[in-house]
Amino acid sequence: MSEEKNTIVKSVQKTDLHFTKEEVLRDYHIANLSRQLSVIGRREVLGGKAKFGIFGDGKEIPQLAMAKVFREGDWRSGYYRDQTFMLSAGMMTAEEFFAQLFGDTDLTYNPQTAGRVMNNHFATRSLDENGDWKNLVKQKNSSADISPTAGQMPRLLGLALASKIFRNVPVTEHMSSFSHHGDEVAFGTIGDASTSEGHFFETINAAGVLKVPMAISIWDDGWGISVAKKFQTTKESISEILRG
Repeated sequence: MSEEKNTIVKSVQKTDLHFTKEEVLRDYHIANLSRQLSVIGRREVLGGKAKFGIFGDGKEIPQLAMAKVFREGDWRSGYYRDQTFMLSAGMMTAEEFFAQLFGDTDLTYNPQTAGRVMNNHFATRSLDENGDWKNLVKQKNSSADISPTAGQMPRLLGLALASKIFRNVPVTEHMSSFSHHGDEVAFGTIGDASTSEGHFFETINAAGVLKVPMAISIWDDGWGISVAKKFQTTKESISEILRG
């Protein structure tokens, strides 16, 4: 074995990550399921059975990792590529994926959008069937996705700021279902092309100034729809820009 391979093996052996056989098989199942949903969904669109479709293939593995650290009480503010995360976090089923794709308006089958927006626009319900607040610290939460690029960023900042505020003010009994002493983290996702939007930079700057609990994942395809990132991102990497 070469010296390079020996180094790789040693670095892997030193990791603190531990996964059971069941976890590995579950992750593989979800990643494969998500990819097949994308493939079948695209086929349904091209065949004319669904009118429009946007999917999250190619981003399965990092989303599995993100789902592992996403806890009850946390919030997501993301976009339409996040189907693997939603599946892995238990916030969406394959049946609900197709209900969105075909624009089902029945809340029984499409509780996230009731067919009011494009497919793969994710959300969780904060109110119960009686219109009363649910206990949001006992469930995993997602704000409702919107279509304008980078539109998820300002609300991501607001969700993170809410956690900071809850951490610094006394929580009364009637507020205890909204936050566990500000322990929640706001998770955001965005495509690399959308990081060129002003909303993104304003959010990054404000998050640093306000020092809020926010984690952002940027799904880097190298392209913004059909435009290579070298034509729209300095250094061809938003991570390099933010590093300074």
